[in-house]
Amino acid sequence: MAVASFHPDTLGTLCGLFRARVAATPDQVAYRQFDEARDAWVSFTWAQVAAEVARWQAALVKEGLVPGDRVAVMLKNSVEWVIFDQAALALGLVTVPLYLDDRPESAAYILNHSGARLLLVEGRFQHKKLAEIAGSANTLQHIVSLVAPENGLVNWSTRFVVAADWLEAAADTPVPERHLAADLLASIVYTSGTTGRPKGVMLTHENLLWNAFYASQCADFEPHEVFLSFLPMSHTLERTGGYYLPMLIGAEVVYARSIAQLAQDLQATRPTILISVPRIYERVYSRIQDSLEKKGRLATLVFRLAVRVGWRRFERSQGRARWSPELLLWPWLDKRVARNVTEKLGGRLRLAISGGAALSPEIARTFVGLGVPIIQGYGLTETSPVVCVNRPESNIPSSIGPPLLGIEVKIGDNDELLTRSRCVMRGYWQDEAATRAMIDSEGWLHSGDQATVDAWGHYHITGRIKDIIVLSNGEKVPPTDMESAILLDPLFEQVMVVGEGRPYLAALTVLNEAHWQEFAAHLHVDSGHHGALRDPRVLKALTQRVAHHLRHFPGYAQIRRLHPELKPWTVDDGLLTPTLKVKRSQVHERYRAAVEAMYADFAR
Repeated sequence: MAVASFHPDTLGTLCGLFRARVAATPDQVAYRQFDEARDAWVSFTWAQVAAEVARWQAALVKEGLVPGDRVAVMLKNSVEWVIFDQAALALGLVTVPLYLDDRPESAAYILNHSGARLLLVEGRFQHKKLAEIAGSANTLQHIVSLVAPENGLVNWSTRFVVAADWLEAAADTPVPERHLAADLLASIVYTSGTTGRPKGVMLTHENLLWNAFYASQCADFEPHEVFLSFLPMSHTLERTGGYYLPMLIGAEVVYARSIAQLAQDLQATRPTILISVPRIYERVYSRIQDSLEKKGRLATLVFRLAVRVGWRRFERSQGRARWSPELLLWPWLDKRVARNVTEKLGGRLRLAISGGAALSPEIARTFVGLGVPIIQGYGLTETSPVVCVNRPESNIPSSIGPPLLGIEVKIGDNDELLTRSRCVMRGYWQDEAATRAMIDSEGWLHSGDQATVDAWGHYHITGRIKDIIVLSNGEKVPPTDMESAILLDPLFEQVMVVGEGRPYLAALTVLNEAHWQEFAAHLHVDSGHHGALRDPRVLKALTQRVAHHLRHFPGYAQIRRLHPELKPWTVDDGLLTPTLKVKRSQVHERYRAAVEAMYADFAR
C-alpha cells in the first residue's frame, strides 16, 4: 500500500488505520508477548490480530452495544488490549481505559461516571478488587474475564463471564459495517487526579490519529523498528506513542512481562525504541550509583570521565561543541564503561523517549553521555498527548524540544504554555465548566505549566502555576526541581517539599530501607530502633545530605527541616496516582501533624 494511504486524511479513523495496516502487511509480525503456559515469546501477525478483532466485534454486537456506548478495559499491556480496542472502535464504541493497579473505589467511580456498559479484565489476580468493583459499578452489563478464576464465578456477580464462553456464544452474530467520522469520540481517558476526582478527557479518532502522525515525523522511523511496551496503555503517551504510532509506521510491539522483569525483557527482546516516564531512568541511575559505591573511587572516576567525554561527543554531534583531545579517549571509555550500560538496554536502542514528567538534567546528561539516545518530550492527556519533543538531530536534553509539526504553542500570561491543534481534546466528559476553564474561546488549551523558549526554538518547563510554593516572605519556589535534585540520591525513594505560606521550606521523605540501614550504621544508630528516624543525629545528617544536593539552588530554596519515613507512598493508600505522581494535597493531609511539627520550633 502506498505511503499516502497512511496519511490521516486518507485513513480517517483509528480503525481505518488498523484496516490499512492489515491490508498492507498482513503476514508481518505485529505483536509479541510472553506466554506463561508455553514459557516462550509468542508472535501475532496483523492478519491473526484482524481475525481476533472480528470475533470480538461479533460479541460486542451481540451484547447490544450501539455507537457511542462506553466500554472499559482493565488489562496489562497485551495484544488482547489492542484487539478489544480495535473491535470497539470499529463499532463506534468509546474505550475507557483503567489502570490495572488503580484502587477499586477509583475504578468504580470512573465506570459509573463514564456510564461504561462493559468491562474487560484479565481476572487472574483481581478477585478481591473485581468483587468490590462489581458491588458498586451500577452501569455494567457484563464484566468479561480473559481467564477463568481459580474459584469460579461463585460469589462474584451474575454479571461476570469468561471471555472464551462469551466469544463462542456470539460466533454467528452478523457484524454491521459502520461508516465512522473522524470527529467521532474514540476514548474517554480519566486524568490521574492529583487533586480531587479524576476528569474524563474526551479524545476523538482525529485527535489520536493526528497526534500519532505528527509524532511519526519527528524521527526517521524504520518499518522494522521494535518497540518495547511497558508503560501502561491506559497512559495516553503509551497509547499514542507505543500503540497507534507503531501501527502507523508498521513496527513490531513487544509487551514486557512486568517492571520487575524489565531488565531480562530488554535483553531478550532487544528493542530499538523505548518509551518511558522518568521514574524508570531514575531507578536505573540509582542502581548505577549503588554499583559505583561498591566498586570504589577509581571506578567512579572512570565512570564520570566516560560521562563527561561522552557528553562532549554528543554536544559536538549536535554542533554545540568543538573537537577536544579528550575525545580520543572515547573508544576506550565506550568499551570499558558505556557499552556495559547500552548492552543492558538490549544493545540496539535507537531512541529512548522520556515523557510524563520532567527528567532530571543530571540523569539525562549521564545516559546521553553514555550513548543512550534519550529525547525528552512534553504533553498532556488533553492533547492526545504529545505537544513538544526533542529531535535526534536537535536534542537539548534539559528542554522539552520544539512543538510537533502542525501544533501551535505560545507563552501566555504568567508564562503559561498554551497550545492549539487538531489534537486538543473535545472537552471533559460531563463537565462543561472544567472544559471552559481549560480551553479558551480561541481554542487555546491552558496547560497550567510555566515555560520559556530559547534561541533554538526549544521550550523549557520552568514550573507549574498551581504547584509553586510561595513562602511567607514572598519568595516563589518550584518544588519539583528541588525534589528531582534530592531524588538523585539513592537514599531517598520519595520526596515532597512543603512550605506554602511558611517562613522556610521543609520536606516529607521516604527513605530506601537498605540505604537507610547503611546510613544509620555510619552514624552508629540502631536502624531497627523505633525512634531511630527521630534521632537528632539522623535528622541533622539527613538535612545536611539534602543541603548538599541543593547547594546550587538559591539561598531561600533550602530545606531547613525534614521528616523521614520508611513506608512508601503507594497507589493503594491513595498517595500516588496510577502514573506514580505524588498527590500533594493527600500526602500533606496524611502527614499534617508531621508538617506542623517541622514548623513548631519557629512558632515558639
